[in-house]
Amino acid sequence: MFRKLRVAILLYVLFIVAITSWSTRARNTEWIEPLWVAVYPINAEHSEPVERYIRRLTEEQFTPIESVMQAQASVWGIDVTTPIDIKFAPQIDSLPPTPPQSSNPLAIAYWSLRLRFWAWRNDSFDGPKDIRIFVAYCDPQEHATLAHSLGLQQGFIGVVNAYGDSDYDGRNNVVIAHEMLHTLGASDKYDPQTNAAQFPDGFAEPDRSPRYPQQLAELMAGRIPRSASGSTMPNKLRETVIGQATAREIGWLK
Repeated sequence: MFRKLRVAILLYVLFIVAITSWSTRARNTEWIEPLWVAVYPINAEHSEPVERYIRRLTEEQFTPIESVMQAQASVWGIDVTTPIDIKFAPQIDSLPPTPPQSSNPLAIAYWSLRLRFWAWRNDSFDGPKDIRIFVAYCDPQEHATLAHSLGLQQGFIGVVNAYGDSDYDGRNNVVIAHEMLHTLGASDKYDPQTNAAQFPDGFAEPDRSPRYPQQLAELMAGRIPRSASGSTMPNKLRETVIGQATAREIGWLK
C-alpha cells in the first residue's frame, strides 16, 4: 500500500511538471526574443589541469554557439537578431545525479526529478536563464572516452561531459549546442547502435550527388558521413548545420 502511495505521489508530481514544462517549451520555441542560456562549469574530478582550464574560461569561449545559431536561424527565416544569448555562470562543485542504468519509466522519472532538484540547489547564476547547461570537464589525459551527455526537455537542463583542454574547445561547443537543442525538443538523428548519421534527416546535404563524402554534419546527428561506412566528428560548430527535421522540432519551421 505504501509503495502504491509513493507511485501515486510521483505520478502526480510528474503530471504537474509535465504541464509546466509544456507551457515553458511553448514560450521558448516561439523565437520572438533571445533565449538565455547559462553554462555552469564543473571540475568533474577535481583535476588541477582542468581547474586551470576552467579559470581561463570566459563567455567568449561560447560565442561560436551564438553565432552559428544566429546564422542557422536566418537560414530558416527566423527574424531574431540573437536567438541564443549565453552567460557563463560561476563554477560549481557538485556533480549531477547519475542517470539510471534501468530503462524503467518510473526510475527515469525519479532521476529526472532528482536532476531538477539538484539543478535548483546548485544554481550559481543570479541572472535570467531559460536553459541551464552543466558542463562536467574531465582531463583528456585520463579519459579516452567520456560518458554520454544528455539534454532534458522537461526542465530545460543539459548535462554535458567535456574535455577540460583548449584543444577540445570546438568539439565541446558542438556537444553543448547538441544538448541545448535537445532541451528545446530536438531528437537525435543518428543510429544509437553505430553512431552513424541517419539518412536523410541526419545528413547536412541529403540531396548531395554523389551522396558521399558529406562536408558538414547535421548538428543532431553529430557526425560527418564520409562514406557509407565511415564518418568523423566535427571539430568545430561551423562544420554543422541544423537540418529541416531539427528546425521543425525546435519551432523554426511550421
